[in-house]
Amino acid sequence: MVANGYARTYQTQAILTASPGQLVLMLYDGALRFLAQAHAAFEADERDFTRIEVINRNLLKAQNIIAELQGTLNHEAGGAVAANLDQLYDYYNRRLFEANFKKDLAPVIEVERLLGILRDAWAEMLQRTENGTASPVGGIRSVA
Repeated sequence: MVANGYARTYQTQAILTASPGQLVLMLYDGALRFLAQAHAAFEADERDFTRIEVINRNLLKAQNIIAELQGTLNHEAGGAVAANLDQLYDYYNRRLFEANFKKDLAPVIEVERLLGILRDAWAEMLQRTENGTASPVGGIRSVA
């Protein structure tokens, strides 16, 4: 139990000291983690009736994170990039709603793949920005 407290304290400090770009990366990671948990629950034994609850809970958590990502978009500064991300996030949430409603794994796999690509691109952009080889992308407001 003490270890859990230390882990929570570490996580809180990591969030409080992260840059806005790192916070976005943490959101991507969180959404992907919840999608992976939903994915695993889809593949669990169908006789385990708690799996439906696990699927629902994790898909809703992923959708909430995607909604937060969508809410951080700054359309004035981001222009076409922000508009495209807004459409992508809307699509992801619609697909996850469909997956949850129909209890269909295919949309979860699709969103996992697409969100993973965005996450990796964001991580690369952060790395290049920190190394001074690229300028930051506009269109994202601080989520802090």
